[in-house]
Amino acid sequence: MNGLPAFRSETHSPADLADRLFKTRKVTLDLAAPLSDADATIQPFPDASPAKWHLAHTTWFFETFVLRDHLPGYSAFDDRFAFLFNSYYEAEGERHARPKRGMLSRPSLDEVRAWRAHVDEALDRAFPALSPEAVELIELGINHEQQHQELFLTDILATLAENPLEPAYFELPTPACFATEPLTFHPGRTGIVEIGARDDGFAFDCERPRHRVFLHPHAIGSRRVTNGEWAEFIADGGYTNSALWLSEGWDWVQRESISAPLYWRAEGTEFTLAGRREIDHAAPVAHVSYYEADAFARWAGARLPTEAEWESFAESADPSIGNQLDQATAVLPKPGGGIFGDTWEWTGSAYLAYPGFAPAEGAVGEYNGKFMSGQHVLKGASCATPRGHSRASYRNFFPPAARWQFTGLRLARDS
Repeated sequence: MNGLPAFRSETHSPADLADRLFKTRKVTLDLAAPLSDADATIQPFPDASPAKWHLAHTTWFFETFVLRDHLPGYSAFDDRFAFLFNSYYEAEGERHARPKRGMLSRPSLDEVRAWRAHVDEALDRAFPALSPEAVELIELGINHEQQHQELFLTDILATLAENPLEPAYFELPTPACFATEPLTFHPGRTGIVEIGARDDGFAFDCERPRHRVFLHPHAIGSRRVTNGEWAEFIADGGYTNSALWLSEGWDWVQRESISAPLYWRAEGTEFTLAGRREIDHAAPVAHVSYYEADAFARWAGARLPTEAEWESFAESADPSIGNQLDQATAVLPKPGGGIFGDTWEWTGSAYLAYPGFAPAEGAVGEYNGKFMSGQHVLKGASCATPRGHSRASYRNFFPPAARWQFTGLRLARDS
């Protein structure tokens, strides 16, 4: 492997990098602490993964790309685990079928923890004599593991929602009551603007190169769409009016009998990581698909912002501010948030390569570029995003029917 120039790690001392690495690794372990082996083994549906698999896959990443390739003499904890916990890296060979991850009763959760300890000890020994290529990979691995921390939470929410007992992952106090902030529209920048990650600091390869785009006159909503506004959409027949929906979206609504955001119930409650709760009408709506977001925007006489409009709007905002994940705990979207946090926001833009895009070299180059088909871009961060992980240029992406993530929307309109 000849380095990862497309990812461009931040410059850190070995001690600082090690501190960030092991703090990140500990958060993942802490997220799993409340779970039994059975909790951690269940796969609620093929696109989600068991909690145990997330712990194992992030460990496989460091063992495979850092220790195997950059630590002479390293011996794998168990050679069989590479087949079980590779996700989609074709260059790394055959792997266990994704829809059958929930069938992996072995290794046990404790065995996966022991594997993590083995890998962490080896990583600790590798500092500070790491090559520049290994440093790049550790930076990538930290960000990769933070992504899986969010997936861990959304997947365990989907897992617990399948249980008729509706167990809570963590307990949280009853949320305070807030009035809904009035919705206003702010003029966006027009003309030629630049988007994409700058050359300094970490970014995934798909965020680069920075390039110019042209923005027509438009305005963007001051806040996200709320649960209360979504309830009005439902009451007005939003899910039964075919004129509001894209053709594929309408087929999806009919086929899947969709009539509300995921986890909502008719009696005005929703299932959350803190168990079943009354819907907070002032909080941002979450767990809606691109199809639903697009239909709501049309119902509201607006549209979804483009990726470039959203990024230009958010570029001066502080991505470390907002309701995001600070520690291993239950998380909920809350009223009154800023641009980052609470929910990822669907845009009207397809996930495609920027002009001049080049994937990172080696197997890790499969990380983003191979998914540039049939996906839509989401921007911002959610309440389950580790604080410090996101930025204005960040490109999250999911297929249009996906809604088990903390996904919401912000309206835009032409001026």
